[in-house]
Amino acid sequence: MTGKRELKREDLKARLIEAARIRIAESGLASLRARDVTQDAGCALGGLYTAFRDLDELVLHVNSATLAMLEGELVRELAGEADPARQLRILAHGYLNFALGQRNLWAALFEHKLPEGAEVPDWHLEKHLFLIQFIARPLAVLNPQMEGEDLRIRALTLFSAVHGIISISLEGRFVGLPRGRLESELDDFVSLLAAGSTAARQ
Repeated sequence: MTGKRELKREDLKARLIEAARIRIAESGLASLRARDVTQDAGCALGGLYTAFRDLDELVLHVNSATLAMLEGELVRELAGEADPARQLRILAHGYLNFALGQRNLWAALFEHKLPEGAEVPDWHLEKHLFLIQFIARPLAVLNPQMEGEDLRIRALTLFSAVHGIISISLEGRFVGLPRGRLESELDDFVSLLAAGSTAARQ
């Protein structure tokens, strides 16, 4: 009996996650409402609180699914590429293409804030690790003298820079890049960083 109950709960969770994912993809995080999600999932409003602690926990699961989607796309883009500088450019372009193609889901990764005092659970934080690992690997080849915490910080710095360029530009900020120049400027930026790393090593 316990097994059947758990299977039903897992099925409910999956339906709620998919319903919330579709809602966010179509209308953005700000428009997400518990009543709409449960209606789309075909369950009563109370069903959400049977499967999740609250709407915030549901959003964390949607964001984790989005990160898994991004990881899958970047893995496919990187397949067969061994050159570290080229890998960094592929990662930057892949991240940009994901932001453009999944705009609302991508934005939800950064728009969602937990209530004050609540901590992001470890299982969700772990979903972000692949991004830094992907960046750190080619950086380690370009900067063999860099390792450990220094390498992690440099990977975080590069991600923050690329994300900032994309985010500011897609938001249409006055300091953002024109859409027609975003891809080429991003490519040049990453190429310059990779070339600088190679020069420093030599």
